[in-house]
Amino acid sequence: MANQARPKVVMQMELRMGATDRLREVADVIIDPKWEAVAGADVLIPGPGQVDAAVMDRAGASLKLIAKPGIGVDNIDIPAASARQVLVINTPDAPTESTAEHAVALLMAVAKRVVVGDMQLRTDRSIPREEMLGTELLGRTLGVIGYGRIGRRVAEICALGLRMNVLAYDPYINLNQAPPTGITFTNDLDGLLSQSQFVTVHVPLGANTRHFMGEREMRLMPKGSYLINASRGPVVDEVALIRALQEGHFAAAGLDVFDPEPPHEDNPLLKMRNVVVTPHIASSTDRGIYAMMHGVADQVIQLFNGERPPYLLNPEVWPGRVKG
Repeated sequence: MANQARPKVVMQMELRMGATDRLREVADVIIDPKWEAVAGADVLIPGPGQVDAAVMDRAGASLKLIAKPGIGVDNIDIPAASARQVLVINTPDAPTESTAEHAVALLMAVAKRVVVGDMQLRTDRSIPREEMLGTELLGRTLGVIGYGRIGRRVAEICALGLRMNVLAYDPYINLNQAPPTGITFTNDLDGLLSQSQFVTVHVPLGANTRHFMGEREMRLMPKGSYLINASRGPVVDEVALIRALQEGHFAAAGLDVFDPEPPHEDNPLLKMRNVVVTPHIASSTDRGIYAMMHGVADQVIQLFNGERPPYLLNPEVWPGRVKG
């Protein structure tokens, strides 16, 4: 690509912390929230917007790469990209630590009644002390659903740092592998749910994981248990979750994600004092954002140099439309 005209990069929102400036040194960069200027693009960098077959076809035969900051790529039609020989990458390592820490922060916030205690002091002294009675975590059982990068780190923090008993479920776990100290591997999801007073969900969103935590799964958990979700909103059936909280089956929930996002203002979850909510900011830290932004810039520049990006989600397509 060195002998070609400057490539065109179209992104829905600017890459922060200097990453866009790096791309401007090697390409013509257009910030285009509505995908109105995608024709002739070599690279698309989406935010929350969809990148479907129609967007790819509007970009045309020049499109070589779709680059998503972060892990989640549920807004990209990867089969459509592969059919068009378009490469898709993300930055899977970048948000791991920040997201794992945030999930643990939500767990501790709901267990220790941090938000309702803050409310009692700041705005409503009528909240009784009984409502602020917390749950000690030492020796309690935590179920980690999804043992990828983030799930593994959450399990490690809670097993080694908080000394909780951690059960880890993932259909891809090698049960013959020795687990880390304090963690037990299981392929019995129902058993994990029935034994866990705390459950944290770390699965990607796909056709098989939409409402993965539904009414049935929630009712398998013990009465007075806690649910944490820092993965994707639709992984949890919000209607079932609201009912479990209203009926007292769940003691509390900690949520960084919703379905839809942002949640509607009349969503009952926003009015419950036993629910801690954050606006999808688990990975939004100084190091997390830097790693995501520059992780995308690194791989786009590698592509322009004819090099294979390290985090291809459809590696079978390589080299695709790239000319060395």
